[in-house]
Amino acid sequence: MSRIARRFATLKAEGRGALIPYLQACDPDYDTSLSLLRGMPGAGADLIEIGVPFSDPSADGPTIQAAAVRGLKGGSTMARVLDMVATFRRDDDDTPIILMGYCNPIDSYGPARFCVDAARAGVDGLIIVDLPPEESDLIDAPARDAGLDIIRLVAPTTTDDRLPRVLDGASGFIYYVSITGVTGTRTASEAELAAALPRLRAVS
Repeated sequence: MSRIARRFATLKAEGRGALIPYLQACDPDYDTSLSLLRGMPGAGADLIEIGVPFSDPSADGPTIQAAAVRGLKGGSTMARVLDMVATFRRDDDDTPIILMGYCNPIDSYGPARFCVDAARAGVDGLIIVDLPPEESDLIDAPARDAGLDIIRLVAPTTTDDRLPRVLDGASGFIYYVSITGVTGTRTASEAELAAALPRLRAVS
């Protein structure tokens, strides 16, 4: 059983939801972000998303765009992000780690090599925000072979007909974007979520 599956099984048994904080790697520098990462489990994090800084974070709003720029200026590379995860794993072998970012850095690194190195470092899952299912053959097989969960994104605009296609091959959990537009611009209402979640559960 993967770390992600094991953690969600524990959460289900405890009858509670997951706290999943987000950290941009190397923002403002490697040592500070590593220190923040190491502190998250003790502060209540059940799973952790690590943002991989990218020069063109088109799905993100100004706050995460600025964090990505700071991360790049702080020396972030894919190799340094994986090193951060490996260093974290020396003290924590339980908390699931998900890398969240864009396709270009993975494609540049080499998808097969990336998946092997990510799994070796201790990454558990991937959220690739600009990789539609029609193009996911770039990463699906290497990720599956390496034991990495592919966490699919579903948006409010995803139609009922498209949902099964989007969720085909999904594992770990489903990332519901919850709003249209970029991150940080507004928050979904309770009514919007109450309408959306049964639709997702029906096909997952």
